Amino acid sequence: MPSEHEPCRTDVRQPGPACRTGSGRDRGRGPGRGDPCPATFLDGRRRHVLGILDGLGPDDLRRPVLPSGWTCPGLVQHLALDVERFWFRAVLTGDEAVRRDLAGTGDAWQVDPGVPVADVLERYRAETRLADEAVRARTADTPLAWWPHDLFGAPHLHTLRDVLLHVITETACHAGHLEAAREFVDGRRWLVPT
Repeated sequence: MPSEHEPCRTDVRQPGPACRTGSGRDRGRGPGRGDPCPATFLDGRRRHVLGILDGLGPDDLRRPVLPSGWTCPGLVQHLALDVERFWFRAVLTGDEAVRRDLAGTGDAWQVDPGVPVADVLERYRAETRLADEAVRARTADTPLAWWPHDLFGAPHLHTLRDVLLHVITETACHAGHLEAAREFVDGRRWLVPT
């Protein structure tokens, strides 16, 4: 792991979780249609999040470049806590400890200056590993264990498949934000084949 003074280095080659239908067929493919697995798309977006930051030093990572003032570590921490942990461990699995901890999380977009960037990136990796474990243990049509009515009212997501699609969308959106931030910092862009 890099020190606080070394450029960020990320491992973007980690495989994503497999998909299963209720019958266990179509491993690695979408439920019954032969479509690519949504978890595979999510893995690609996660690699984008980490890959676009690769090579930036801590000072550049912590520098806000847009008027709203967010930083790259703040966005990654948001993805770790408010996206991966929230949707997969609280909503999908209903993990009581995670649900109790939600109120004490505070604003995930704000990273204490004393927290090394490497720790924020590792927290994201750890949360994605835990999310992958939760996904692997379920089928695409598994119902959600808990719904945050106080935040979102009536449920608008109902299954693991719904959560995967939601998290893919949010992660892709934020990967684009990181892409813009990186371009402001040093002009680098992450090339994503379409």
